[in-house]
Amino acid sequence: MSAQNLPYDLIIKNVHLVRPKSTSIDALDIGIAGGKIAALGINLDPATAHETYDGKGLLAFPGLVDAHMHTGIYSPLEKDALTESRAAAMGGVTSSLNYMRTGQYYLNKSAPYKEFFPEVLAISNGRFYVDYCYHLAPMMKEHIAEMPMLARDMGVTSFKIFMFYGSHGLHGRSASQKDFLMIPDDEKYDIAHFEFVMRGAKKAMDENPALRDIISVSLHCETAEIMTAYTKIVETEGKLSGLPAYSASRPPHSEGLAIFIASYLAHETALPNINLLHLTSRKAVDAAMMMQMVFPHINFRREVTVGHLLMDTDLKPPSMRSEDKEFLKDKAKRDLEWTQLFAKVNPPIRPRPDVEYLWEALLEGNIDWVCSDHACCSAEMKTDASSPDNVFVAKSGFGGAEYLLSGMFSEGSKRGMSANRVAELCSWNPAERYGLKSKGDLGIGFDADVVLFDPNETFTVRASESPSAQGYTPFEGMELTGRVKTTFLRGKKIFENGNVVGEPSGKYLSRPYTA
Repeated sequence: MSAQNLPYDLIIKNVHLVRPKSTSIDALDIGIAGGKIAALGINLDPATAHETYDGKGLLAFPGLVDAHMHTGIYSPLEKDALTESRAAAMGGVTSSLNYMRTGQYYLNKSAPYKEFFPEVLAISNGRFYVDYCYHLAPMMKEHIAEMPMLARDMGVTSFKIFMFYGSHGLHGRSASQKDFLMIPDDEKYDIAHFEFVMRGAKKAMDENPALRDIISVSLHCETAEIMTAYTKIVETEGKLSGLPAYSASRPPHSEGLAIFIASYLAHETALPNINLLHLTSRKAVDAAMMMQMVFPHINFRREVTVGHLLMDTDLKPPSMRSEDKEFLKDKAKRDLEWTQLFAKVNPPIRPRPDVEYLWEALLEGNIDWVCSDHACCSAEMKTDASSPDNVFVAKSGFGGAEYLLSGMFSEGSKRGMSANRVAELCSWNPAERYGLKSKGDLGIGFDADVVLFDPNETFTVRASESPSAQGYTPFEGMELTGRVKTTFLRGKKIFENGNVVGEPSGKYLSRPYTA
């Protein structure tokens, strides 16, 4: 057999396959050709491949499909795509699904999506180390009218509603929502708008019946009126600060009520596919499960983030190990900079009982996927210099894609969660929902997105080891068991032993994305 006629470009040997919807982990080799998995077998012949890679007995997970990221929110998209997709590769993420909208932040402009989205794609091209696609948020009537076109012509089949934007800003209450949203003076971003977005999605389904199963609307479920009232109460009383204050200012019943509203609107508009994003509390999960019972004809999906699973409102600065001289070098400055404000996110980090309830819901099968909600926000931008300890003026969001697989495996395995279930939650389920038909599994014909993972390596999270531009992480000092060693994107190595390798080769995933 001549070299040019070899059936495989690469064989990854000596790995244990972790496949979703499976109960076994099998020792197999992976044969890759043309960026796809072409064979799974015992002792594939190295002579049949141009290259072999020794997996050293590690677990092989399917590349993670991070269903919720915000690339370009706090830094220019062209810069954020480079640095934060590198962080994603470190975490075993090979498909990055990013929220994008018009208005302040992101590109800081308003336009029809037929003009705006091609600009987003042009900026993105050649700047992602992982494959990527976008969820779009219809912010005004013109966007709603474009939804059938976006699904048909631009491969966008998922849309988002930020339920609190009508009278509450990205970081807190706001007096200039029109300026923030950049919508016409005669329009409102309110419950009626949410209804019409759902009708727009239903119209997109009706006009594109082949895409019906993968067109969906996602909702950030919090109610602005309750948050505004409770923020005033918490600030006036002055009894709480940091994460406890922020959680109290955006109480869990605000999530629950918004879930009720969103679910009824889906019923009213006959929209079958609804995604309830980043649930954080017992009340939110219970509300979501109630709505599933009330509206069994709606195909709900429920999401949680790794941040809400690993942190709670009692988050403290990382323990300082005396032997960690590099980390201690500027200890005073680190102690000053490390505050709970770095973990501010919407919806908020919750108390420990809510965190444990999220894990119970995961183990019971009531949560469909886990994501990072990665939103890189530098320390300089995160806090307000004039009020550095005020959680209410700090910016919301932080990165976390680097720790998605390790965090899920480390904490999940302690609670009896199998590696196969982790693969289902972090790869298969979001790929299936969002129309990435060639992602999420290690099956023949799927993209050769492979993550080699050491389940026994324990490490301490250090922001200094991340390629993210953020410069800090609220996960700092956490000890996790299970570490990504190598990440392959369509058979090409993009991360190995702590380093991103090669040039950005991620491509836009126009949906449905199939082999």
